[in-house]
Amino acid sequence: MRAAPTILHLDMDAFYASVEQASKPSLRGKAVIVGGLGPRGVVATASYEARRFGVHSAMPMGQARRLCPNGAFLIPRFTLYRQVSDIVMAMLRELSPLVEPLSLDEAFVDLEAGGVAFDSDSARATGERLRADIRAATGLSGSVGLAGSKMLAKVASEEAKPAGLLLIEPGTERELLAPMSVRTLPGVGPATGEHLRRAGITTVGELAEAGEDELVRMVGRAHGAGLYRMALGLDDRPVVAERDAKSVSVEDTFDVDLHDRVRIRGEVQRLADRCVQRLRGSGHSGRTIVLKVRRYDFSTLTRSETLRGPTDDPAVVREAAARLLEAVDTTGGVRLLGVGVTGLADYTQEDLFAQSSAAEAEAEAKAEHEESGAGGESGAGGAGGAVGGAEAEEAGGGTGPSEGAERPGEAQEAPERRWTAGSDVRHVLYGPGWVQGSGVGRVTVRFERPGSEPGRVRTFRVDDPELEPSDPLPLVGDLS
Repeated sequence: MRAAPTILHLDMDAFYASVEQASKPSLRGKAVIVGGLGPRGVVATASYEARRFGVHSAMPMGQARRLCPNGAFLIPRFTLYRQVSDIVMAMLRELSPLVEPLSLDEAFVDLEAGGVAFDSDSARATGERLRADIRAATGLSGSVGLAGSKMLAKVASEEAKPAGLLLIEPGTERELLAPMSVRTLPGVGPATGEHLRRAGITTVGELAEAGEDELVRMVGRAHGAGLYRMALGLDDRPVVAERDAKSVSVEDTFDVDLHDRVRIRGEVQRLADRCVQRLRGSGHSGRTIVLKVRRYDFSTLTRSETLRGPTDDPAVVREAAARLLEAVDTTGGVRLLGVGVTGLADYTQEDLFAQSSAAEAEAEAKAEHEESGAGGESGAGGAGGAVGGAEAEEAGGGTGPSEGAERPGEAQEAPERRWTAGSDVRHVLYGPGWVQGSGVGRVTVRFERPGSEPGRVRTFRVDDPELEPSDPLPLVGDLS
């Protein structure tokens, strides 16, 4: 515990939904729900307007639609979210060399280490300046908590939401925490909270009054001692600048259970490629390949294989994932697939035997491809509603492989283009916009950009050649 509130916790307000509202002027002040749009999708983030209807993160999307039928339901656009996050994190690193990111929209900052705050007044001034700078750079609001420890700074930012700042003066911790729910404390989830409730403990004050011995008896030595310290407001954890990633993974939940073994293998290969993209993007390689399969009855199987050395080769990861799949019974149907890599390192030492085998298979496939004169690569379609660990597929992406090869002299019908609600598009005449919805061969687009007035809505054929998928525009700055 510090004698001055120089640990800052920043939490951007309803981050994904706020980014969508900032980039889509017609959605300002409206209920916005971001997540997987398929029947098995879940809510990633809901705007504060949607939360008034009871919508919250991790809720099934079907339930969210029932609670808020007039809300705007959009796919996540992680590319844009990362761009905005990079701007915010760069601003935090200007304050201090000790910045501990927890997610795209949340981080701890040691203000004392950066020499920008040593007492309550300077800490408050720094926090207010940070909030103003974030608003100017991104158009978004963030909530700031300031305290003498990480735990209390996080509690303070939560109490300050939305768009506020709360500073907890050293010495006032117990008084502030006492009336709060035990669920406020880190590590107290639904199960522990219910266990404590049955013992008559519902507030942090009652937790402190119970005493360490009683809490150890109730929940065990390690957890009980930690709970007692937190109830007293004690937390000595330092802000750590680098948090090493333990694993990289992607997963998809499917609208309809997959039964076709060939299709399942294809999805695993696609997930393996996406996983390697993330792995390389983080500058890591890994030794252990993990396959996750959730079957029709919600039973979840995890299989893993450890290589002789770390790799970031997509062929090696695909081959290992395929071997793991062979050991899993999928005859009843599969509702979710995932591929991950653990045992991360910052160098590679390829599994030469696996790599050689995969390279030979790729060479053979390439030779057959060139011999047949086939066209470009087809993306895999049909994966829907994947959020929380799996980056959403970009709108307008590929469709599944066609049935049967094209016969010489026979024109092959082009697959119907898919437009997902919330995705970015650009029209030759009307410029940038976003998809409001699509169906029965039509796509509805609202043409507007960040900072503009709410735009007009127009409808086109899904195969209109003048309408194309587009990259998201920045929230501020060059919007051309």
